[in-house]
Amino acid sequence: MKAIEPTVASKSAYRVVVALQEGFYGASSGSGFSNRDFLIALTRLLPPGRLVVIPVRGHSVRAEPCWTGRLLRSLQQANAQIVPIKHRSGDLRHRYDRVVEKVADIASAADRCLLIGLGQSLLGLADHAIDNVDLLLVPRSTAALSCPDDLPEIGWERDRLHTAVKCGGYVAAISTFMRQHLRDDYGLPGHALVDMPNGLLLDEESSEKALPLPGRAEGGFLFALGRPVPDKGFEDLLAALEILRSRRVPVPHLVMAVTGPGAPNEYQRHLARIIEDGAVDATLTTRFSPRIRAWMSSPALRGIVVPSRSEPFGRIPLEAFAAKAGPVIATRVGGLRETVVDGFTGFTAEPHDPALLAEAIHHALSVSPGERARVIETGGALLRRRHDYLKTIRAALGAVAPWALSPMVRSGVR
Repeated sequence: MKAIEPTVASKSAYRVVVALQEGFYGASSGSGFSNRDFLIALTRLLPPGRLVVIPVRGHSVRAEPCWTGRLLRSLQQANAQIVPIKHRSGDLRHRYDRVVEKVADIASAADRCLLIGLGQSLLGLADHAIDNVDLLLVPRSTAALSCPDDLPEIGWERDRLHTAVKCGGYVAAISTFMRQHLRDDYGLPGHALVDMPNGLLLDEESSEKALPLPGRAEGGFLFALGRPVPDKGFEDLLAALEILRSRRVPVPHLVMAVTGPGAPNEYQRHLARIIEDGAVDATLTTRFSPRIRAWMSSPALRGIVVPSRSEPFGRIPLEAFAAKAGPVIATRVGGLRETVVDGFTGFTAEPHDPALLAEAIHHALSVSPGERARVIETGGALLRRRHDYLKTIRAALGAVAPWALSPMVRSGVR
């Protein structure tokens, strides 16, 4: 992909530069979807010509034409500049050096510049102070949450975040849970944390056509989806269904989309063995496609299960609320506690507890049609009230760099 330059004759004196690794060429996780929505939100919030996007692409990353096509149209309409770079897989220093080189060039021609690093993979930007550049880091998770035994990685992240703060940078908290986690477990001062709750673009209607449902799901199904990692708790869900089956509780077919970008990994194969050995009434999908999410709009859907053991935010409930799907059954962990409230926006259980998860699923499947409609509507109201991504991003930029949103720019003004 070639760089796309602004076409206006008079370039803005200010620049907002966004560097990201997942979400530009495609996505296999909620972080990628959130990153794409973040970029689209900026195309609506920033004056034309102010946005610069630096997508960092490893050699193994394959572009998804439908995904990139839709995003590129939004960026082009906003007269955004796109500066794609490639890096050698596993070479972190090469990645940061390339990004910093591009940002320095951009900043040298601007009166003021804000650099936004999306995701954990860009935290190392904190080590590279650039003249005339403010910094905002947006970690969507941390090593302390995803791999708590990896002390070197946790230490590296902590050092990068503190370096950013010492240089006057900010760190965005994508949920109340993440704000507390970054403050208590990583020791970041409150003044350096800016609230930017994750959310959805409420007026965004997906044009993706759903993949055909598995045959056994057409008569009704439960849906669970997420990355192929143990933290997502899919074993707990399978164990909960076995408990319900042993009690002779009728349960719809389970469609479990545990997807990644490549061939099935050991965790996916492990889940497949559980399903086969236990004769679980489930279909396991391992190949990622954005079209899988369209199954949330299926009239055969009976519920969406989010059995996570750890969750910095949890985007799936919001997608369910937006699709008027549900009810949502989720664990009371991390950011999920902020969106799935038992009896109001869904039904909940403690993490790591298949028996309690089984009870929550049974409860959700047993409610009356009126109760089901009420819970789904309450979830939609919460989405509109707290998780309008345009509003949360605008508020965060207003706190960190209000000049970025201003349409009136005079050269030399700080």
